[in-house]
Amino acid sequence: MPTGVAMRDPRRQLFDAAERILLRDGPNALTSRAVTTEAGCAKGVLHRHFADFDAFLAELVLARIHRLEDRSAALRASAGTGTLTGNLTAALTDLFDPVATAVVSLVISRDELRARLRAAGSTGIPLMGEAAAMLASYLTAERDLGRLKPDTDVGVLAPTLLGAAHLLYADREARSPDAEAVRRVVTAVVAGALRGEEIG
Repeated sequence: MPTGVAMRDPRRQLFDAAERILLRDGPNALTSRAVTTEAGCAKGVLHRHFADFDAFLAELVLARIHRLEDRSAALRASAGTGTLTGNLTAALTDLFDPVATAVVSLVISRDELRARLRAAGSTGIPLMGEAAAMLASYLTAERDLGRLKPDTDVGVLAPTLLGAAHLLYADREARSPDAEAVRRVVTAVVAGALRGEEIG
């Protein structure tokens, strides 16, 4: 970008550039120079808005985490409607969009980034921890409504669902699984917790 031409929303443009690199080349290709080149701006633009590159990456991940707040409220509100397996399948399919899956790989690959995110209040594997909490909140609501057995341990069931679904999406070289593949995993994981009338 020529000197003197203002970027309309530099932070958003830098985040969008980072997401494109993650999708195209993976987390190892994500450097400050790669991001600013992809965004079409001088390297100094990134450092004008963020203390350093890890601060930029932390903000990128935190933006994804904040999106989960609205998703979590909507998922919890769906308790008692539709089918439990259908609601979970839709939530997991939405959660593991290609960018989110790439962001999880980024978080796992960078120790300093995880440390910064934990300092900001994230737990476990950042983004995955918040996603597990979202699922646990929904499953708790379903248990309270009687669609799950009263002794269902949602603290175990939620991360089990999340981990099983993540394995479907984790291979960057493979095509994303379809909704039916996700539904089969959800059905297998929750089968023992469903009340009889909810099976199927």
